[in-house]
Amino acid sequence: MTKLDRTKLTLRSSGIALCVVAGVLAACQEIPRTYTTASAGARVIFTDNFDRGVLGNDWLTTGSGPTLERGALRLADLHNHPVWLRKALPPDVRIEFDAWAETDEGDLKVELAGDGESYAKTASYTATGYVFILGGWNNSLNVIARRDEHGDDRIAVPVDPKIEPDRRYRVAITRRGGELRLELDGRLVAEMVDGAPLLGPGQDHFAFNNWEAPTRFDNLVIYALD
Repeated sequence: MTKLDRTKLTLRSSGIALCVVAGVLAACQEIPRTYTTASAGARVIFTDNFDRGVLGNDWLTTGSGPTLERGALRLADLHNHPVWLRKALPPDVRIEFDAWAETDEGDLKVELAGDGESYAKTASYTATGYVFILGGWNNSLNVIARRDEHGDDRIAVPVDPKIEPDRRYRVAITRRGGELRLELDGRLVAEMVDGAPLLGPGQDHFAFNNWEAPTRFDNLVIYALD
């Protein structure tokens, strides 16, 4: 059985539900909502505004490149060496943060439900959790991926509109069980349903990540969805 057979991925865009099953794109049954797009009623478990000189013990850097500049986390040329939050997160979680690109290449990238320590050891990188990318591939695709951001089972939708340089966006990622949702300034960008969700020890960390294009992150708030 292939990964696509094992994992059902669902994208909703403009009210249309699509499924990728065994490599075939087709209409699928709507999945009931189990959460709202708002964070009201959720419990804050971690915040960081990066308004200091060094990252500190809350974060694990796995390579060179991360810096704190003008009250924000700046990443450039990390080549998939994530900045991992050391705190383990619950399975049902909402993560909000500001993000912006310094160039028109876009490429705002984070990981969720990873192991909290892995990084690329070769040019080819397979994440340990889910990968969320806004304006990837030279500002052409928004992506949710299960481990492999280049895999056939990823959700990838055209960027519309493109990520503008030096424009600050508010990003929200919601995960409940196998349901993952990516929002930009309150607008749904992509949604995935994983039939074999990544749960448990080793699947409970969040990271900011980067390939080459310089990006910045700020005002992180993480909620437990009790």
